[in-house]
Formats: sequence, structure tokens, C-alpha cells
Amino acid sequence: MARFIEIRLSKRGVSCVARMLDELAPRTCKAVWDTLPHSGDAFHAKYARNEIYALVPAFAEEEPGTENPTITPIPGDVAYFMFANWQLATPSHGYEVGERNLDEPNIVDLALFYERNNLLLNPDYGFVPANIFATITEGLDAIAAASQDMWKRGVVGEVLSFHRLEDR
Repeated sequence: MARFIEIRLSKRGVSCVARMLDELAPRTCKAVWDTLPHSGDAFHAKYARNEIYALVPAFAEEEPGTENPTITPIPGDVAYFMFANWQLATPSHGYEVGERNLDEPNIVDLALFYERNNLLLNPDYGFVPANIFATITEGLDAIAAASQDMWKRGVVGEVLSFHRLEDR
């Protein structure tokens, strides 16, 4: 039976629905689903192009490892990245002290891709494969428009959240 999540941008009042890809990324889906909800300050990607994301403390009981990886996500892909905290503490990322807990050893990046022509290449580290664990099935156009608005007008005050949809 398919499982679904809602992904919401709270300030802009926009959401979409994504189907979990249990058959392609079972460990990642389990780690995410079992610990929902997740939310954090919303960011728009600097390097990947058409991506919005939130950084949250690592939550998996056991890190899922690589599954259903890609470095070229497509519109509607929902991704999980695991980073050691030091990887995101570089000046090139632009996160200010106090924006996130610098004591956390690992940080999870929960992201969605809303348009084509993405390449997960970070100048500091090279290619950064993502686990694709869900695909947007409803509301891609609305979340894409809101994401473009974030790019043009800024991310200040925006929260990206991920919640279970139990009634599907």
C-alpha cells in the first residue's frame, strides 16, 4: 500500500503531496516515515539549481546508507542527504552561527526538486549523490512557483515541513 507525505512551505501557504518510494529506497523511507514530522528553515540551493531544502538534526536510528541515488534529480524528486556537520560549516555555504545546532555531529538535508537541469555538484566536495525517497504526485506546479518566489524574494521566515498523510 502506498504511503504519502505532505510537504509544506508555511509562510507562502503552499503544499504538495509526495508518494514514498518504498520499493526503491526502503531504508530511507523507513527512517523518514518513522520519525515524521520534520521541519526547518527553508533554503534555496546555491549549487544544485532548482532545489529547496531544510536542514534537520540526524534522526535515523541507523543511517540508511546509499539507495536509489542520483546526482541528476528531476522535477518532483524528494531527496535525503546526510552530511557531517563540518561539511556544511564552510564559509561558501553561508550559514550563520546560530542558524543551526553546531553541536550536532550529523545533519540531514531533506530536499525537493521542482524543475529540470539539476546537477548535485558541490565545488567544495565534488558530486553529492542524494537518496531519492519520494516523488511529488500533486501540487508540483504550486510548489515550483513558491520555490521560484523564494529564489527571487528570499527565504527569510520560510519553513519547510514534511508530514505524514495517513488518510490516503
